[in-house]
Amino acid sequence: MELSYLDIAIKLTMGLLSLVLVINISGKGNLAPSSATDQVLNYVLGGIVGGVIYSPRISVLQYFIILMIWTMIVLILKWLKTNSVLFKTILDGQPVIIIKKGILDVEACRRAGLTANDIAFKLRTNGVYSVRKVKRAVLEQNGQLIIVLQDEENPKYPIITDGTVQTNILEAIDKDTDWLQEQLKEMGYENISDIFLAEYDSGKITVITY
Repeated sequence: MELSYLDIAIKLTMGLLSLVLVINISGKGNLAPSSATDQVLNYVLGGIVGGVIYSPRISVLQYFIILMIWTMIVLILKWLKTNSVLFKTILDGQPVIIIKKGILDVEACRRAGLTANDIAFKLRTNGVYSVRKVKRAVLEQNGQLIIVLQDEENPKYPIITDGTVQTNILEAIDKDTDWLQEQLKEMGYENISDIFLAEYDSGKITVITY
């Protein structure tokens, strides 16, 4: 079969429209992926668009069905990640503290699949050349390393996100869930599931509810 430029134009337009549709429905997160899942979904779309539009054996109707299947998968995953903490944790994982008070957590690095060269490279790209100068380093779900130096002010810590307590963040600030629940009760908040975001900053907790 000969390659039809009209078919290519139609397929490209359909791919663009499906991407815009998914972004508008699921939010702008796919524009700046914050997790491995978001990046993989973007790669899959690129493979669908790039690999199918030049194939004359796949009709416009078949291409449309493929795009609809991809769109449904994206929306289902987005819904599950939003409504299930367990599912989100399984898919995206959690931030990992690899350096605390100038001490490197080797086991945490191994669990995250980081080698010594990886850590040294990430530190150098942030202008840091000694682990001892780092107060805290957190490996985010998207692979970025967030660094707080010893002489820097403590940033705001998200101790609750989407109704879920971030236990690793509590450990980083030397607190526990019992302390957090007591503080929230004093502020008049009974259910953690009702809290969209809670930040810890210089001994104070700022709460944003749903």
